[in-house]
Amino acid sequence: MSAPAPTVASPGAGTEQRVLLLGGSSEIGLAIVARMAADRAVRPYLLGRDRERLTRALQALERAGCAPGDVELLDAERLESHGPVIGDAFERSGGFDVVVLAIGLLGAQAGLDADPDQALAVMNVNFLGCGSLLLECLRKLRGQGGGKLVVLSSVAAERPRAGNAIYGAAKAGLDALAQGLADASAGQGVQVLVVRPGFVATQMTAGLEPTPLASTADAVAEATVRALAGSAHTIWVPGSLRYVFALLRHLPRALYRRLPL
Repeated sequence: MSAPAPTVASPGAGTEQRVLLLGGSSEIGLAIVARMAADRAVRPYLLGRDRERLTRALQALERAGCAPGDVELLDAERLESHGPVIGDAFERSGGFDVVVLAIGLLGAQAGLDADPDQALAVMNVNFLGCGSLLLECLRKLRGQGGGKLVVLSSVAAERPRAGNAIYGAAKAGLDALAQGLADASAGQGVQVLVVRPGFVATQMTAGLEPTPLASTADAVAEATVRALAGSAHTIWVPGSLRYVFALLRHLPRALYRRLPL
């Protein structure tokens, strides 16, 4: 008979939730933290590249009802800094109940004609940088006995299209890594939730033409918090995109490349 699953003592159990947001000025990430605070007291810890923007974001969360939190600098492309920064955040906060990985860079939409430096930055941030941070956070959550990790992916990860090949491929790498590590962490008290939104109207997508089934940061936050209350490992926002891509996933490439996606 197999041994029972370990009992997880969440750092903030019975009191407030301690939430680490990587990408501390991300509109979707902040919406998730704010939505969590509507159900239970939240103490946020924001990591990002711009201290001024982080401070403004934290103030907004505190006005929305979050407990006083902390901010610290983190650059996804400085891989050597990830271990120390994540370790310091966990130590200063006494651990986290939920970690939200919301770092992302949109760009290089021109594919082969994209600026080479921009293309490399998209790949470095969205896969290498985020993948490194994913590993660091999962190790810490496992070490503390459990917790929840939200990874903001994209429907582009399911099947990259010609118009966003670089971004889609980088997100596909992160998505696959998160799924594999979630399986590897099964039974260790760590829940990994991969969130695949479609087009989300934010400052990052300003100026782009919305695609069908476009969503908002608040809608992504609502779906994410609802999923965290259960045992889901992957969600689509809106949920109907799951069925759309169940079809698109199997279209012959000759047909897929001709779609106006």
